[in-house]
Amino acid sequence: MLELSGTGDDGTTGLLGGGRAPKDDPRIEAFGTVDEASSALGLARALSPHARVTTICEELQRGLYAVGAELGTNPEVDKTFVTTGPAQIQRLEQMISELESEAVMPGGFILPGGTPASGALDLARAITRRAERRCVTLERAGGLPNPDVRRWLNRLSLLLFVLGRYEESVAGKRPEPAKRAGPGRSS
Repeated sequence: MLELSGTGDDGTTGLLGGGRAPKDDPRIEAFGTVDEASSALGLARALSPHARVTTICEELQRGLYAVGAELGTNPEVDKTFVTTGPAQIQRLEQMISELESEAVMPGGFILPGGTPASGALDLARAITRRAERRCVTLERAGGLPNPDVRRWLNRLSLLLFVLGRYEESVAGKRPEPAKRAGPGRSS
């Protein structure tokens, strides 16, 4: 998939296991968005001064790498390449429960960016939700043989929200509620 020779100049990209697909193919859109989420998590990891947050971010990046590889594998070559299943989903749910019990959870919508790292986590969450939507499109087209990928991304987006609130909590910040700015009001 890593193309350094300019072979992608024709508007296609390589798949794991061989073969090529158009760069706007739903499969490519899905794993490209997963890659974006991983990059945003890398930013959160670099910005957080908290070891627990950085360790979790790294674990999640490795999970996204596995999901990206699963999405980026040529389904015509390998129909059985599965890296994501109930155990991986359960791991995310376990982390959500642990962090929720330790963080101040808001009662409504919040403004992202209480700390630089929580802002990056919220960015990763939004990108992950887009990756999930791309997987729904892929699944509706019959191109997502493993629906646990979509489920994993759904749980990941919640975990990233909770991890952002945990990051703010350990930094001594409270989530800033989102308030609608009306006429004559500033937000």
